[in-house]
Amino acid sequence: MRALIRLLILAVVVAAVGAVAVRSLNQPFQGYVEPEIFVDIPHGLGVAAIGHRLVESGVIQSDWAFRLAVWRRGAARTLKAGEYRFTGQMRATDVVDRLVAGSVFLRPVTFPEGLTIAEMAAVFESAGLGTRAMFTAAARRGSLVHETDGTADDLEGYLFPETYNLPRDAGAETLVEQMAQRFLAVYDTKLRDAARVRGLTTRQVVTIASLIEKETSRPEERPLVSAVYQNRLRIGMGMQCDPTVIFALQRAGRWNGNLTRENLQFDSPYNTYRYSGLPPGPIAAPGRASLEAAVAPADVPYLYFVSRNDGSHVFAATLAEHNRNVHQHQVQYFRDQRRAGRK
Repeated sequence: MRALIRLLILAVVVAAVGAVAVRSLNQPFQGYVEPEIFVDIPHGLGVAAIGHRLVESGVIQSDWAFRLAVWRRGAARTLKAGEYRFTGQMRATDVVDRLVAGSVFLRPVTFPEGLTIAEMAAVFESAGLGTRAMFTAAARRGSLVHETDGTADDLEGYLFPETYNLPRDAGAETLVEQMAQRFLAVYDTKLRDAARVRGLTTRQVVTIASLIEKETSRPEERPLVSAVYQNRLRIGMGMQCDPTVIFALQRAGRWNGNLTRENLQFDSPYNTYRYSGLPPGPIAAPGRASLEAAVAPADVPYLYFVSRNDGSHVFAATLAEHNRNVHQHQVQYFRDQRRAGRK
């Protein structure tokens, strides 16, 4: 009789503990005071160690609650590593479900159009993903785009500019691969066929697109700028593109932010004032709009353009017309600015 009573008591205790345990799994909990908290789960960490880390961070109330939730979900072998972001109260089962799904926190990193590899490396470092040197080294893998440009010995111009959502541990190699793959996807069959019709290689297209990207941000001007450079190419006229000189100076570590007449004589194959034709390769990463303009220039006779100093340009077909535009929009403009400043 006593044994039966003991068994009944034990059963009641077990049932009570079980009820408490189940309630704890379904009881929302938040043990941290901040609006959000990040918890990094390294690869190879066991269930007990993960639970301890979550308890220390205030995400889960107790180790045993976490272990019980893992057991109920049958998730001991499916918890995924990564950085997780938690906000507000959560049930232990919800936390386990998130780790099973691998819903890691992704950091958005934006690369605007027109950046060089060196400038992208600075963005990469400022996002806390690694050092500039790591990104620069990863960007030397020209083989990533050899299917479309077999001559590429690095990825200048081929790292497509847009926003990438990355886990903190993505690393430079992973990011560069994604950026190169995105370029190959954007530079699709339609663009490649259009380039072929115009007799342009991928490298020429991306190089022209990079010049367009650096010269204008106005959508309506891109086909016009493309026409200017391709008209010049057709008649053997020099590109005389200021951004190519700036790129050459940057590569040599001699760019100080001010382009001078002396700079235009700087000896570099990228200096299109000294060397005819296109530079050896892209000088920046163009977006899709500039790639499209490179394979579809406007049907205009323009050979020149000059800035209006408001982000737009005025175009000309003859040198005489261009000289008048330069006088009006550059010489006279800056004279008026100086006079206004003296008043």
